[in-house]
Amino acid sequence: MNLFRKKSIQELIQETGQKDVTLKKELGAFDLSMLGIGAIIGTGIFVLTGVAAAEHAGPALIISFILSGLACVFAALCYAEFASTVPVSGSAYTYSYATFGELLAWILGWDLILEYGFASSAVASGWSGYFQGLLAGFGIHFPKAITSAYDPAHGTFVDVPAILIVFLITFLLTQGVKKSARLNSIMVTIKLAVVLLFIGVGVWYVKPVNWSPFMPFGFSGVTAGAATVFFAYIGFDAVSTAAEEVRNPQKNMPIGIIASLLVCTVLYIAVSAILTGIVPYQKLDVKNPVAFALTYIHQDWVAGFISLGAIIGITTVLLVMIYGQTRLFYAISRDGLLPKFLSKIDKKKQTPLINSWITALLVSIFSGFIPLGKLAELTNLGTLFAFMTVAIGILYLRKNKQVPKTGFRVPFVPYIPILAFVFCGYLAIQLPKVTWIAFAVWLVVGLFVYFGYGRKHSNLNIDGDHLKEAGKLKVKSN
Repeated sequence: MNLFRKKSIQELIQETGQKDVTLKKELGAFDLSMLGIGAIIGTGIFVLTGVAAAEHAGPALIISFILSGLACVFAALCYAEFASTVPVSGSAYTYSYATFGELLAWILGWDLILEYGFASSAVASGWSGYFQGLLAGFGIHFPKAITSAYDPAHGTFVDVPAILIVFLITFLLTQGVKKSARLNSIMVTIKLAVVLLFIGVGVWYVKPVNWSPFMPFGFSGVTAGAATVFFAYIGFDAVSTAAEEVRNPQKNMPIGIIASLLVCTVLYIAVSAILTGIVPYQKLDVKNPVAFALTYIHQDWVAGFISLGAIIGITTVLLVMIYGQTRLFYAISRDGLLPKFLSKIDKKKQTPLINSWITALLVSIFSGFIPLGKLAELTNLGTLFAFMTVAIGILYLRKNKQVPKTGFRVPFVPYIPILAFVFCGYLAIQLPKVTWIAFAVWLVVGLFVYFGYGRKHSNLNIDGDHLKEAGKLKVKSN
C-alpha cells in the first residue's frame, strides 16, 4: 500500500521553505501571463495550422481550434485551482502526490518529462529550420552535414543550430528567473505584434468563397484536426511549474494561466479564419502557412516580418518548455524520486544550475541527433493524460475537508472537471494507434525507473524507515 503514500497539501507547502537556499519569488500576474503566451503561441500557429487545414478540417479548422480551446479552458480552470491551492513547483506531478499518492504522481512526473523534454527538442528543431531559412535569405548557408538530425541518406548528421539555441536558452535561464521573464515579455510583445499584423493585413484579402465547402472532411476531420492543433495550446500548464517563484500565488497563478489561454484562443480562431479565407485550404500543406498566405496575396514585405516573428515565437516556446522541465526535475528530485543533485540550488542565482545544464544536454541530444517525426502527437497524448488526471484530482480535492478555502475555485463542480476529462479523453482517442503504443512503452520504462530507484529513495520511504527504527528503540527501552 505504500505505493499510494501521499503528502498532505500542508506538507508540500511547508517543504518549500525548509531548504537553506530556495527559489526566489519574483514573478507577478503579468510575468505569468507572458510566460503562458510565450509557451503557447509558437510552432502550433506558425506551422501546424496549414497541415491541419489541408489534411483534416479545411475551413472548419476554426471549429477544431474551438474544440481544442474548450478542452484546454476546462483543464486550465482545474490547473488554476490546484496552482492556487498547492503553490509548489512540479505542476500535475505535485498535485497528484497530494491526491492520488506516490505511484501515480511518479507516472504523471514521468509523463511530464516526456511533454516538456521532447517538446523542447521538437521546438529546437523547428527553430533551427526557421533560422536557417532566414539566413538563407541573406545568402548564408551552413554545411549540409550540420543542418539537421542524423540521416546519412540525406547527408545530415547533426543539427548544430538546434543544439546551440538549447544551450543559449539554458544559459539565460541560469541567470535568474526575473531576467528570463523580462526577456520573454519583450519577445512575446514582438510576437503578438506580428500575429496582429497578419490579422490586420490579411482580413482585407479574405474571400468567403474559400470557406466553401466549410467541412470538406466531415466532422471526423474536424475532430482529427482538433487533436492535431491541440499541440498549439500546449504550454499554459508550464505556467504552473513556476508556482514557487510567484509573489501571491493564490491570486496570480490563476490569472496567469487563464489569461494566457484566453488571449491565445481568440488569436488562434482569428488567424485560422483569415488563413483559410485567403488561401484555398488544399494549398496550405506547407511548413510556413502564415507567411505563405501573405506571399499568396503578394504581401511579401509582411511575410518577412512573419518569418522573423515565427523565430521569436518559437524561441519563447523553447524558453518556457526548458524552464518547465528544469522545475519538474527540481520537484521530483526534492521528493527523492530522482537523484538529489537535481534539486540543488545555486546560492547566488537561486536557480537549479546542475539540473539546468543536464536538461540542456538531454534536450540537445534529442534535437541535434534524433529525427523526431511523430513527436507532436506523442507530446499531445502525454499532455492530455496529465490534463485528465488533474481534472479528476479536482473532484478529490472537493471531498477533502482540509483544503484551504482561500484562492481560486473551479466553478460548477463537478461539471467543469468532468467536461475537461471527457473533452481531453475524446481528443486522445483521435490520435494514432502507434502513438498510444509509444506512450505505453515510455510509461513502462518509467515504472522500471521508479521500482529500481525512486521507491527506495523516496523521502516518504526514508521517513517511514526512521519512524520504524524509532518505534523499535521505544519498544526496547520499555
